[in-house]
Amino acid sequence: MITVSTDKSKLDISFLHIFLKDVYWIAGRTLEEVQTTVDSSFCFGIYLKEKQIGFCRVITDYVVFAYVMDVFIDEKYRGKGYSTILINAMVTEPQLQQVKIWRLATSDAHFLYEKFGFKGLTHPEKMMERIIK
Repeated sequence: MITVSTDKSKLDISFLHIFLKDVYWIAGRTLEEVQTTVDSSFCFGIYLKEKQIGFCRVITDYVVFAYVMDVFIDEKYRGKGYSTILINAMVTEPQLQQVKIWRLATSDAHFLYEKFGFKGLTHPEKMMERIIK
């Protein structure tokens, strides 16, 4: 049985750290940094028979803006539609229904997010970023 929960106490921080420390978008994140990101975000865990198999988090003000980050399904469970279940839970979460602008970055999962109405930026020339290494 698959369930999605926003209860942070159910999250397996060690599982998150093991996966996230090696992925291309944030390689090297420490266990403490993973905990800080969880503490500072609206989080979703996806569970198969109570075992966590995936995760995503949203940084938001609950009205104007939400940024989706750290979306993943454990490699052993991919290809079964679990990412669709996870993203559907996120975009239908009652506490996030007032949010007007949702953003995310992806290198390889455009097909997933497009199912939920995500598309390329309308005005990318207006976007800026600051990266500190």
